Amino acid sequence: MREHHTEAGEWLAIWRLDRRAIRILLVCNAFDREPVHVAAAANAPDLADMRDRLPKLAPLWDAIRHQYWSSFPTVHDPAHVTEAKGRI
Repeated sequence: MREHHTEAGEWLAIWRLDRRAIRILLVCNAFDREPVHVAAAANAPDLADMRDRLPKLAPLWDAIRHQYWSSFPTVHDPAHVTEAKGRI
């Protein structure tokens, strides 16, 4: 599975998709790389769990959510519409 890196302010998260869940593998300070959370992929908490555990990192969780959703084409994305028409 592919790992994703997201930074927000002084925080960095490494995460991956597990089916439809965003699993958080690592959260650390972006400057000194001091970890505040580390988990193996098999038992990594999902994004909602991490929001509950570390609510002060809301900007990081929001950035992860934004990165996740921006990876999908929107209905009004001209490139997506053109590609879809080409398959008909």
